[in-house]
Amino acid sequence: MRARLLAAAAGCAALTACATPVDGVPTAAAGTSAAAGLPSDVDGLGALVLTEVPGSTVPVPDAELDPPAGAKTVEDVAAYSEDPDRDAEVLADYGYRWGWERFWRPAGGLTTVFVDQFDGVPGAAAYAADLRRNDASYYGGSPDRDPDGLPEGCSQLAVQDPPEETGLDGPSAFVWCAHGPFTVSVAVVAPDLTDASARVQTVVLAQLELLPRG
Repeated sequence: MRARLLAAAAGCAALTACATPVDGVPTAAAGTSAAAGLPSDVDGLGALVLTEVPGSTVPVPDAELDPPAGAKTVEDVAAYSEDPDRDAEVLADYGYRWGWERFWRPAGGLTTVFVDQFDGVPGAAAYAADLRRNDASYYGGSPDRDPDGLPEGCSQLAVQDPPEETGLDGPSAFVWCAHGPFTVSVAVVAPDLTDASARVQTVVLAQLELLPRG
């Protein structure tokens, strides 16, 4: 799985692109097929991903990042790791279908939104839990698994001084949510940790509002 790294300025297209691989194993098998009303392809998922976020008025075009942001397949996500073949197998066990990434670069910060879709609820929940565990290990700190202001299934982490090797250049806030057959991962880097923490919740709630539960 991916430990997400906010280092777009260093040429990483995703929070995972420059981070260490995950040593975990799948904790949920693929679920049932997507229910009616859920996206039936990756473009359908992309249509449900935020195009604007509060406080981040400068979107980063997908093609300006390497690898590009936007639509993601199993192979795309697995390629972020040091062992793509193994990660592709793990993602398949989760029932991973496709994902979508968007980036915004406001003055003095960065905002990222990742949405991933799975065959069913168990895979999405297990993936969100693994993201939380591995990101917390990489960036440092203990996530709040029941944060005020966010629904059940979400966890939040605030990091005042991220380790230099992460590439983060300021206070950062992260949220991971399981929402039906989706996971939502949002990260915000801002000059002030209070601002980053408030903004990440606003973005998460706006993204969750767009997603069906299946």
